[in-house]
Amino acid sequence: MARETVYLVQAFTAGKGTRLIADAPVRCRSPEVALKRAEDLAPARAGVVAFSTWGDAELGDYDDEPTIIFKAGRLPASFEEA
Repeated sequence: MARETVYLVQAFTAGKGTRLIADAPVRCRSPEVALKRAEDLAPARAGVVAFSTWGDAELGDYDDEPTIIFKAGRLPASFEEA
């Protein structure tokens, strides 16, 4: 079991009404890269969030509460609360 910190950027496009459609998450090698990627995507998406989580990729076991690095625009409730 190798636990590691993973940095991800999740962008969302607008769907019908208030619906958000998640793009494929982008894995980044550092928090700085995740921040830059999220800032670059923000103007072209309905919402974007960069975050880190800690866990085991082999088991798919990750923290329930990610650490938010950046967020902008409309996001699902799970990211709005953070």
